[in-house]
Amino acid sequence: MSTVKIYTTRFCPYCVHAKQLLAHKAATVDEVAVDGDRAMRAKLVEMTGGSSTVPQIWIGDTYVGGCDELVALDRRGELDRMLAAN
Repeated sequence: MSTVKIYTTRFCPYCVHAKQLLAHKAATVDEVAVDGDRAMRAKLVEMTGGSSTVPQIWIGDTYVGGCDELVALDRRGELDRMLAAN
């Protein structure tokens, strides 16, 4: 199963929703809290090609995007396949 890396902040409702969906899928999640970490937030913008919002999600080496993109993958039936990949 692929590991999911998710960059979050504590009080972000989209982060909570994304983490709940991943927990429902029994995904292995590596969460990185970026609350108050300006250097990490700047690095995140660089890593995503310009996005400064959270959550930002990778499944394995594949950049997914944010919560909306994660939910869209699930609705299309692609999230389970991505999580199952090695």
